[in-house]
Amino acid sequence: MSVKKGGVVEGKVKSITKFGAFVELPTGVVGLVHISEIANEYVDDIRKYLKEQQTVKVKVLDIKENGKISLSIKKVNEVGKSKRSLERKNKDTDFEAKLSKFLKDSNQKLSEYNKRFDGKRG
Repeated sequence: MSVKKGGVVEGKVKSITKFGAFVELPTGVVGLVHISEIANEYVDDIRKYLKEQQTVKVKVLDIKENGKISLSIKKVNEVGKSKRSLERKNKDTDFEAKLSKFLKDSNQKLSEYNKRFDGKRG
């Protein structure tokens, strides 16, 4: 099994540091999952999310010319979410369209009201 940029593979956590976790991939090479790529939320302590020798699925973000491999755990979970986020985006667009129409109608009614009652004041 080869490691390619954008691919998802299983690996084993070899060591944990303050800034991330080193994961050994099936090919025997080791890549880094930076602390910001572990979860969608703020990660203060990596050990709350990962243990050494734990098997995890990772997405290969980048393979540098010097051989360093950048990995992500949270991007693996986003693959399944992409369809849901598209649906959510459509719902947001629908809401924004409804809100825009409401504001337009409201401003028009307010303008008509002000025209009708401006001359009758005091």
